[in-house]
Amino acid sequence: MNQVKRLVARNAVPLLFAVVCLLGVYFAKMPGQFLLMEIVNRVARNSFLVLSLIIPVAAGMGLNFGIVLGALAGQIALILATHWEWAGTGGFLLTAVMATPLAVLFGFLAGTLLNKAKGREMITGMVMGFFANGLYQFVFLFLVGTLIPFDNPRLRISTGPGLRNTIDLFRLKGALDGLWQIQAGLFVRIPVVTFLVIAALAVAIWAFFRTKLGQEFRAIGQDRHIAGVAGINVDRNRILAIIFSTVLAAWGQLIFLQNIGTLNTYNSHEQVGTFAIAALLIGGASVTKATIAQALTGTLLFHLLFAVSPRAGQTIFGSAQVGEYFRVFVAYGIIAISLALHAWQTRSAAKARLEEDASA
Repeated sequence: MNQVKRLVARNAVPLLFAVVCLLGVYFAKMPGQFLLMEIVNRVARNSFLVLSLIIPVAAGMGLNFGIVLGALAGQIALILATHWEWAGTGGFLLTAVMATPLAVLFGFLAGTLLNKAKGREMITGMVMGFFANGLYQFVFLFLVGTLIPFDNPRLRISTGPGLRNTIDLFRLKGALDGLWQIQAGLFVRIPVVTFLVIAALAVAIWAFFRTKLGQEFRAIGQDRHIAGVAGINVDRNRILAIIFSTVLAAWGQLIFLQNIGTLNTYNSHEQVGTFAIAALLIGGASVTKATIAQALTGTLLFHLLFAVSPRAGQTIFGSAQVGEYFRVFVAYGIIAISLALHAWQTRSAAKARLEEDASA
């Protein structure tokens, strides 16, 4: 009985959201095939992004709101790929290759900044994402077509400088998803290659934490000071953790956008960090611990809730907008609760250490 209680306590958040999702499915009364199609598409396009958060958590850097920088790197590469008319799977792979050095640069700069803000990485990463978003919009809304020559009527705003709000990615749409699909029922197509890529990333993360570098990341996450005394280069490894996360986020954003088929130039990246972090937390992760299983479970639950909440809101309250408000509330609420718990746990641990020192 005690074991059951401990199991429920450890998994309280995912169990709670599983119950909420089941209630949402019941009240939404959506056709099974349509719901399955929504879940398959959402899990395929978002899982890679959620998995990109795990390495910084293990390295003691908390929830990496800075994955927005990785998403921006992916989008910049995608804009250039669309301009140069790259197409198909080959074009998609070239885009990923082009996004990688940009993501490495952004990750290095972000990691260097976060090393200056030890203990405040999450809020620093959030503000850093806002700053990067402003810089990105300044470049592509004002500099492109003025200081930066860019002659492409399909991408440029016709009445002035800057890129269009929406860019059609028809040449790269389904570049990964369409390689091999299995038909399940009338409407559901399972993108096998995309899921294989997600599985490969999960295995790679699992294997990484069994390497020397992965063990050093874990040691830093447990106690930064002791890791430094043991001879681990803490600052360098923290920068590497952010670089890995940023590169994975860039690739994840490419997977996301090739599934969607449309790039909203100025806001496709804005909710990347918030929704990925909310999904990770719903899976039962915390600011200090995250696993592959929690990331994938959270992605499934979060996007199941996203799929059913508008229809459930329509059924219960007569307004689909209530469901929209509810899922936004969940996304931000779970992050706020997690951060509050983390702050409380940190203060409690510090108080306990002081009491131990005083008694000694």
